[in-house]
Amino acid sequence: MKSTYAIAAAVAALALSGTAYAGAGEDLIAKEKCSKCHTATTTKKGPSFASVATKYKSDAAAAAKLADMLKTGGNDHDKVVASDADLKAAIAVVLASK
Repeated sequence: MKSTYAIAAAVAALALSGTAYAGAGEDLIAKEKCSKCHTATTTKKGPSFASVATKYKSDAAAAAKLADMLKTGGNDHDKVVASDADLKAAIAVVLASK
């Protein structure tokens, strides 16, 4: 009986542990302190992630445009030094915002 509870507890812990880890995009957003100027849904110093997603919704080149802007520091944005894969992941997070 004890082993049944132990197995159930282990399965529950493994099932719930996936929610504790952020992906590369979320990690870069946190590391670069993007929340100083952006939030998910409201405008602060910079536009919300949701408004960026809406603006670029039908633009096939949105990811490339945003990556270039982040790399160069364009549009009054701080320059972000990160790998292309991490930038792509962070941009995917922003473009998926609602």
